[in-house]
Amino acid sequence: MRLRTAVATATAALGAGTAAVVAVGRYGSRFALRPSPEGPAPEGSVTVHAVGQDRVVLTRTAASARRGTYGLTADGLHALTGDVVDGTAYSVTRKLLAVPHGALDPGVPVRMTPQLHYGNPRVALGLDYTEVDVPGELGPLPAWYLPGARTTWVITVHGLGATRAHAMNVLPALHRHRFTQLALGYRGDPDAPPSPDGIGHLGRTEWRDLDAAMRYAVEYGAERIVLYGWSTGATMALHAQRLSAVRDRVKGLVLDSPVLDWRSTVAAAAEWHGLPATLSPLAIRAAEGRTEPPGRHGAAPADPAPPTVPTLVFHGPEDTLAPWGPSRELAARHPDLVVLHSVRGAQHGAMWNADPVRYEEILGRFLTPLM
Repeated sequence: MRLRTAVATATAALGAGTAAVVAVGRYGSRFALRPSPEGPAPEGSVTVHAVGQDRVVLTRTAASARRGTYGLTADGLHALTGDVVDGTAYSVTRKLLAVPHGALDPGVPVRMTPQLHYGNPRVALGLDYTEVDVPGELGPLPAWYLPGARTTWVITVHGLGATRAHAMNVLPALHRHRFTQLALGYRGDPDAPPSPDGIGHLGRTEWRDLDAAMRYAVEYGAERIVLYGWSTGATMALHAQRLSAVRDRVKGLVLDSPVLDWRSTVAAAAEWHGLPATLSPLAIRAAEGRTEPPGRHGAAPADPAPPTVPTLVFHGPEDTLAPWGPSRELAARHPDLVVLHSVRGAQHGAMWNADPVRYEEILGRFLTPLM
């Protein structure tokens, strides 16, 4: 209702350049700059129709019928589902792998999420870890430290509307390759310092928290670093490998669903929440002004520079939040450094979920020379 009212007001006032237009721009930009825990562009909930020992029946939607492995989440609930095994015109039946948190009952509305696991690496994955505080410019940054035999550290950093728990999808694969790992939480996350202005900056200021994690890794023995980012976390990685004081330690990048064209991402998030496409330029203009605070030292450029080290990109044409066209262009312009693995049938941040086995095979081949 608030959005419809704001849109109607702004539409009536467009020609006059009134404050209502500014208000709609700020409102539209919030979905990318202040995403909810459900992500910047949620696909909506589905209803649980039946639950068996190893099966769950859901309302058929584009999300619930998508191939792969996903989490099901609601207040007080998290479940793990595998691939689709059956379906009708109105429902889909998926493998039910586990319900680590809460109760999955018929009639419950749930949302599909790329975050498969719940909790922490020991509870969810059986991996030894230590909760550490990385000294950041705004205060201590929470991180999971997972010991490994190698002096190459992989630092993972999540993207829009996610938390460091998203990285648990790939922590076991990295552990099998014996990497030391640091899964970072940064400004605006739970248990992390808030952003001074209360919004995200699409990686332009957040990269400094990743820089802090890189310096922490070097202090504790990292000889080489691989930066692994999803969404705006990938943007942070691109900024950090150019701007960090310890950038010489970075030997590779893994970018999953990278936000390389922030304007398209802001517009997509606003439109997904109901803002008409004709008004999305207002959201873009507002985001541009809000993410470049005057006088803020250390803000990165709005558009990340290309990589300077070997880079693996996972992206696909079904990503409606961060278009994959820029990823294809990046790989075409820098074939000596960038390898693009196209993933079909995956939404934003869910490239691993579509086919975990294939994803991890490609990831392992890329990382082997960087060990």
